[in-house]
This record gives sequence, structure tokens and C-alpha cells, in this order.
Amino acid sequence: MKYIKVFWFLRALLYKPFFFKIGKHCLIGKPLFLCNEKRVTLENRVRIFPGARLETHEKGSIVICDNVSTGQNLHIISSKSCLTINKNTIISANVFISNIDHDLNNYDLYIHKQTEIGEGCFIGYGSVILPGSIIGKNCVIGANSVVKGNFPDNSIIAGAPARIIRTK
Repeated sequence: MKYIKVFWFLRALLYKPFFFKIGKHCLIGKPLFLCNEKRVTLENRVRIFPGARLETHEKGSIVICDNVSTGQNLHIISSKSCLTINKNTIISANVFISNIDHDLNNYDLYIHKQTEIGEGCFIGYGSVILPGSIIGKNCVIGANSVVKGNFPDNSIIAGAPARIIRTK
């Protein structure tokens, strides 16, 4: 595992000129799919496991703050606003996060909503964070949850659709 981390660290150094910013001690696994990577910011100690897909469209941006770790197959899409994942957050594998949706009757009409994940959160395996979701600090999102809406700090959230199970 130690040797794999060395390769991931070297890969992060190679990606540095292509991103808006890559902080210190970042690790990036491959394959990594990027769309408009100049609008993606990785702060210090960000760990991205293999299979990640980071997309920005129409002046959207993605900011992943200090000490965030992701599982395999993370998929993030941002359009027209900044999608922020705050520091000390852990994201499990197969998670989808977006701040863009489309109208059910008119697929050409896009709906842009601010999406933010607070600091110190844990997002369980296979969860979906829909546009317009604001997750407070220190929240836990259960596996396979479909999250939409505002959730206060220290909430335990689960279900499809997700709801607050209890607060810490």
C-alpha cells in the first residue's frame, strides 16, 4: 500500500498544472476523469481513490477542502456555482454529488442550485446528494441515501428520500 501511495502522490504532482489548485500532500488514484479541471480546487491532504469523475460546466467550480478522503467511483458535477465539500469529510465509494438538475418536461431547461457539504461529515456508500442540498457540520449520511434539502449540524440522515433519524 505504501508504494501505491507514492504513485498516487506523484500523479497529484503531475496533475498540478492542470487544476486550478492542488494543495500539499494530495493523493490521486487512477483512472481519474476530469472535465474543465481548471475549475477544480483540491486543498491540502485530499485523497481521491480510483475511478473519480469531477465535472464542471458553465462556470461551475468544485472546491474540496483540507483533509477530505473519497472512496472509489466518486462522481461530482457542478454547473454555474461552486460545489463545496468542507474539511475533514469522508466520502465512501460510489457516491454522486451534484448542483445541477433538469426539468422533467423540458430536458433543455437546467436547474442550478447551491450544494454544500459541511465540515466533518461522513457520507455512506452509494449515497446521492441532489442539487440544493445543504448538509450541516458533523453529519452522518447512511448508505444508499438520497439526500435533498437542508440538514442541521450533527444530524444522522438516512433513507430514500433521506430524513433525519436523530441528532448527535
